Amino acid sequence: MPDWKTRLVVSFQVDGATTVISPIDQFSPTFSLGAEPLHSVERTHIGVVYQPRSLTFSLTVRAIGGVVGQLTALALRGTPFDILLQEQEGDDWTFSAFVMRRCVITSAQPGAATISGAPSATFSGFSLETTVDPKIGEPVTV
Repeated sequence: MPDWKTRLVVSFQVDGATTVISPIDQFSPTFSLGAEPLHSVERTHIGVVYQPRSLTFSLTVRAIGGVVGQLTALALRGTPFDILLQEQEGDDWTFSAFVMRRCVITSAQPGAATISGAPSATFSGFSLETTVDPKIGEPVTV
């Protein structure tokens, strides 16, 4: 069994300035690459119909420090930004880098303040372009 020691880091970039999103609980990119088979009366699977691709994300961040405030400001202004997911240490992860470019936040949900523990906020949105750079193989941009 491998000895997993990789740590990932999620950061965002606006106008060339990079900010690490920390402490972060969760980052979930989603690629909806819709395609369906094209059928005909005389036979099936004669082709494929591609639908527009949908690149979305969701991230949950602890409301400690200034990052939640910065992300909320980006959301309220509608400012596009880039999200970068990469290894901070180690080399177990399957990608060299994972970049979602020209992101826009469409939903910001601040969590409730409680007596114990730090509140968190969840941000959701979409990306207009994504590049995945696997450790083995060529990078792919959608």
